[in-house]
Amino acid sequence: MEFRRQTLDNGLEVIAEISPKAYSTALGFFVNAGSRDETDEISGVSHFLEHMVFKGTPTRSAEDVNRELDEIGSQSNAFTSEEHTVYYARVLPENQSGATDLLSDIMRPSLRDDDFEMERQVIIEEIAKYEDQPPFGAFEKCMASHFGDHPLGRSVLGTAATVGALTARQMRDYFERRYSPGNIVLVASGNVDFEKLVSDAERNCGSWTPFEVTRETPRAGEHSGFQVVRKELAAQEYVVQIANGPAADDDDRYPARLMATIIGDDTGSRLFWELIDTGRAEFASISPYEFQGTGVLMTYLACMPEDTADCLKQIRKIYEQARQSGLTEDELVRAKSKICSDLVRHNESPARRLFSVGNNWLQRKAYRTVRETVESYQGVTLNEVNAILAKYPLTVSTTVAVGPVSDIAT
Repeated sequence: MEFRRQTLDNGLEVIAEISPKAYSTALGFFVNAGSRDETDEISGVSHFLEHMVFKGTPTRSAEDVNRELDEIGSQSNAFTSEEHTVYYARVLPENQSGATDLLSDIMRPSLRDDDFEMERQVIIEEIAKYEDQPPFGAFEKCMASHFGDHPLGRSVLGTAATVGALTARQMRDYFERRYSPGNIVLVASGNVDFEKLVSDAERNCGSWTPFEVTRETPRAGEHSGFQVVRKELAAQEYVVQIANGPAADDDDRYPARLMATIIGDDTGSRLFWELIDTGRAEFASISPYEFQGTGVLMTYLACMPEDTADCLKQIRKIYEQARQSGLTEDELVRAKSKICSDLVRHNESPARRLFSVGNNWLQRKAYRTVRETVESYQGVTLNEVNAILAKYPLTVSTTVAVGPVSDIAT
């Protein structure tokens, strides 16, 4: 395994984790552009732009893009989050150059008005579909309530109103503010010819004009609140709770993940044994989400409406007991084994490593091997894990419940 890095003259970084014995190659453009970089007026533009990138370029039509992806036998897709937009393909090593050429081309899309108007309806339908299926936007509603005016309070999809009012000119302006070569990283993993990757990037991307890009990354303040959103047609009640947690570059993210595994992993945790194994809830877990500058610890509950209040009381009791009495060494040992085993399994394929390497680089400008990450978890002490419960109290949280219940007495 070898890590290589090179920066083009215009600022585009090219990085790769090379495994010559791998049977496949994964590569993608990772862009520092997401919902946190928008304004309220253009909320949803990052995700909308992700769709438009596949609608054609000055040299390729949308049909050409899809046909050529098939011709090189790629598994390709894209996604948008609060912080990143990623365009990627998984191919056989002999198709590395073809995939690089194609992905590089679509990174400079035409953004035609006719395509924009057509795709707008697709996005609006996607928003409506998301609101009409479980968990009925509970995550977005809780993020908005918890973060308020903080940039992370904006929905990745935007709203029907903001997407409906968005103009093609606004999208082009946003593209010209965020898609600078210095704000993009070309990432590859697996069986990679790095010299060829760099030369292809130089040929395809070297003429991209650089410009300055900034991002505000304030730490979010504590927030608490309780909101009930009635969804009469829902069969279950869906509850999301958000408490503050470590940011992407905080050292205590490792003990925080171990704490979350002990208390709220979806198998074998305290929440599992109290709520899932007993049949009180269909799902109950806690997971950390780390962003630049701030982070959250998110609890998710799905249960029958009549059991919601009791389940929430039990969750709070579990959290309070954990903070008062602490976790145990046996629980920590099991959590380390679970996380480290999952890390190794998860990162066996080049496709999985692509996202691990790329996301880590965007968030921290750092490369870490699987072994180094495992060692970071193994080095965490019980005192460090218990300290997380005091530093980031799970009971100081924002709660949003979506479902048929109109009032929840807790």
